[in-house]
Amino acid sequence: MEQFNTLLFIMSLAGLIVFVVLYFVDAGYGKMISNKWGPVIPNKVGWVLMEMPVFLVMLYFWAKSDVKTVLPYWIFFLFFQIHYFQRSFIFPLLLKGNSKMPIVIMLMSIVFNLINGYIQGRWLFELAPLYRPYDITWLTSWQFITGSVIFFTGMIINLHSDHVIRTLRKPGDTKHYLPKKGMYRYVTSANYLGEIIEWAGFALLTWSFAGLVFLWFTFANLVPRSNSIYHKYENEFPEEFGKRKLKRIFPFVY
Repeated sequence: MEQFNTLLFIMSLAGLIVFVVLYFVDAGYGKMISNKWGPVIPNKVGWVLMEMPVFLVMLYFWAKSDVKTVLPYWIFFLFFQIHYFQRSFIFPLLLKGNSKMPIVIMLMSIVFNLINGYIQGRWLFELAPLYRPYDITWLTSWQFITGSVIFFTGMIINLHSDHVIRTLRKPGDTKHYLPKKGMYRYVTSANYLGEIIEWAGFALLTWSFAGLVFLWFTFANLVPRSNSIYHKYENEFPEEFGKRKLKRIFPFVY
């Protein structure tokens, strides 16, 4: 447990470094794609390869666990895997166009996802049963109920926001547009808002430092990136942007 806590501390510190660095360096994928990041691969392939590892690592820890059929642990596993099944195997297939992803970005994401899968899986299916077991009464706790509502609220926002982005253009249209539906009425990175809300819910429903570290790393990665996207939209749509008074990622706040 001491070694595990050390890993959590290291990842928290790494998150702080990422948070600072990404305010000065734009991660070169998606809207911020750049040749300076080196060789690229098709976007769809990149998404599958970088997201699938965390799905498989969690599956491994669950499959070899003695508590895999205990209801609270099964539900934790199901919630986590629903997100990553969609992100690994459905989301990439829905992507349109022929966008590319730098290989180095994909590799860095794979490393993070392997570590995060280890942290979440090790805590839930190896350490928690020994140090802080979840029994059936946990499913009626305020943490689990509130966290579950927050988790699925975030998931809905995330999925809907991805849909809005995918349907901005009709077939054959190559113009760029500023999204306006859903939470895009308030922020320029509604999909990232949904993901942060989602993992805030997971941290709460598991009531774990492992979940909290994941939330912090998600925040540290997506908040600076939302700032980059905000300024990109601001430069691309100056008139429309000025009228709407959008925020970056948190409505009415930032």
